[in-house]
Amino acid sequence: MSNVFVIDSYYKPLNPVHPARARLLLTQGQAAVYRHYPFTIILKRVVEQPEIQPLRLKLDPGSNTTGIALVNDANGNVVFAAELSHRGHVIKDSLDSRRAVRRGRRQRKTRYRKPRFQNRKRKKGWLPPSLESRLDNILTWVARLCRYAPIAALSQELVKFDLQLLEHPDITGVEYQQGTLQGYEVREYLLDKWERTCAYCGKKNVPLQVEHIHPRANGGTNRISNLTLACEPCNITKGTQEIEAFLKKKPDVLKRILAQVKKPLKDASAVNSTRWALLERLKTFGLPIECGSGGLTKYNRTTRGLPKTHWLDAACVGKSTPDVIVHKGVVPLLIAAAGHGNRQMCSTDKYGFPKQHKQRKKTFLGYQTGDIVKAMTPKETFEGRIAIRHRPSFRMGKVDIHPKYMRCVQRSDGYAYQQKGVCHAPPLGFSHGEEHGTIL
Repeated sequence: MSNVFVIDSYYKPLNPVHPARARLLLTQGQAAVYRHYPFTIILKRVVEQPEIQPLRLKLDPGSNTTGIALVNDANGNVVFAAELSHRGHVIKDSLDSRRAVRRGRRQRKTRYRKPRFQNRKRKKGWLPPSLESRLDNILTWVARLCRYAPIAALSQELVKFDLQLLEHPDITGVEYQQGTLQGYEVREYLLDKWERTCAYCGKKNVPLQVEHIHPRANGGTNRISNLTLACEPCNITKGTQEIEAFLKKKPDVLKRILAQVKKPLKDASAVNSTRWALLERLKTFGLPIECGSGGLTKYNRTTRGLPKTHWLDAACVGKSTPDVIVHKGVVPLLIAAAGHGNRQMCSTDKYGFPKQHKQRKKTFLGYQTGDIVKAMTPKETFEGRIAIRHRPSFRMGKVDIHPKYMRCVQRSDGYAYQQKGVCHAPPLGFSHGEEHGTIL
């Protein structure tokens, strides 16, 4: 699994250690548990002039999931890995629901409030709340890891598809953008746009080939808008036929492909909208930042023979990627943004009428929704996140547990955690207004 973070009694980050070493320090009483997720221990002494091995924090921002990896550039070891799941779609759905309720209320004239569209101003660099939450999640974890590990540099995948990247900047004319990485950029774009499936038969998990919708033999070009993916049998069968003739008996498939050609990439648009804002905010940490493209990331991962995962993609970001990535035994920490609750005190039904009024207190008996607790009941032991009720019976998954059996492991921080296949938190979209959780 990932290494354990270590800080001294002055809260200065030291070199992460192997879990066995951390267990020994805890057993001997030389350290105490400082935080469970990510697991961090604090020494009971000050380390004078420690020998620090600088680490590089690598980020692979995505629309739904961001890969995080801490890599030692000197030996290629992956010290820590995580996959951060965002909740942008949850925020958008909540805002849409709120807007619908307010409009319905105005139509019923039960509580009229004039729209304020004319006196609202947006500051420079404004982003929608769903995109702003993605930036906040990434920056929060960058700040946390900087407190727990000796990070000396950052790497960010700045662009997902950089078709202008050149191997030699002085190349012009016909040889423009025909470097080693050009093919990787195009293939990565097509794989993402066509969801790694054959456009004609819909097969997945098979070798795919780049297919020209309008055949080159009939004057077709190599433009991205004329390319799709096809398995070898479909590619051979189509040959130099026009797509209308090839799919004459499949009008639904033809209509879908022609629509998909013009369809924008929603997730790629979200990443492109936030990439420069993320870069500018990362600069505030005062660390040197290296940028790379998605094509370069795939090139690094392919040449090193690594499987495709979000955290391994993050480990391969940028030109500083070591020739050998040592990732054996690393188990990524799965982090899901769960939010810090909401201020809505009245729940409504689908028609917008009130059905439930919530308490105005977020804590009860010293606990709040989202706290990770360990419950030792006479029959069984549980560990996970709780949802409080304003009565002596809290909810953990499908079980009601009395607070007298609970011991707080970690206070709510707005995130859910899962590792080694064991769930320590409710699924994505869990909020303080819900009364459910997930058992370990």
